[in-house]
Amino acid sequence: MKKRITLIVFSVLIIVALYVLYCFNYIPHKKYTNADFNIEAYKSNIDKDNDGIDDQTDILNNANNYIKTNPKYKSKYYNTGYPDDEYGVCTDVVAFALKDAGYDLMVLVNEDIKNNKELYDIDAVDKNIDFRRVKNLKVYFDNNAISLTTDINEIEEWQGCLLYTSDAADEEDSVNLGGRSNIKKKKNK
Repeated sequence: MKKRITLIVFSVLIIVALYVLYCFNYIPHKKYTNADFNIEAYKSNIDKDNDGIDDQTDILNNANNYIKTNPKYKSKYYNTGYPDDEYGVCTDVVAFALKDAGYDLMVLVNEDIKNNKELYDIDAVDKNIDFRRVKNLKVYFDNNAISLTTDINEIEEWQGCLLYTSDAADEEDSVNLGGRSNIKKKKNK
């Protein structure tokens, strides 16, 4: 009886360990790509910073490059606005991804706050920190972006997306920014 219980406990521990290793990608497994689902990769026709890389690709590459620096979480104030050390917060992924593609989120959010102060719950405007606060980015993107569907079966709505987040992003033309809010550049009416 003791051997049987020991064997069951050992088996359960092995299964749990394998599952954890699989979830954290220590055990190789199939990675899906757009081709697996017959989704054509989108390439933007906009290149804001004129570096020869379309904005869709530029933003994705910048987000991935920032994530590769493995910033440690620490909410700090920076006189330049952008972190210049090994620390950062979640919003910095978006800020650096956009900045290096020609969209300075610090400037964009600051201008929007100046023009629409009544929308923001801010006592004193400080461009060096306001663009790094989630509540301010929520207001900014609610008013300056189009929210897309979170239904993964409506792929056509995701095409042409300037920036999107997804819990399942796991391939070369997407980046997991940790949420499900989808941001798409608004079209001028």
